[in-house]
Amino acid sequence: MNTISALEIKRRGISVVDTQIESGPVHIIKNNRPQYVVMTEDRYQQMMDEMDDAWELRIKASLEEVSAGQVQKGTADTLIREIFSAD
Repeated sequence: MNTISALEIKRRGISVVDTQIESGPVHIIKNNRPQYVVMTEDRYQQMMDEMDDAWELRIKASLEEVSAGQVQKGTADTLIREIFSAD
């Protein structure tokens, strides 16, 4: 994991991130805790595309469950009662 302190960026400028980002995302440490992550635009776009693909797969699977009759309508209270009565 590439890390750099916010203070170091303040001292040396954003170019310090440029040298580290070549080997992956850079975690920015502020108050001794990771606060931010900086990544290349290409990696960000790849991550967003992967998230979109995952979202589409979840929607498709849900629609298939509805079509197959595997979904029941009910309330949260009914579900909780069913869970506790199964014990």
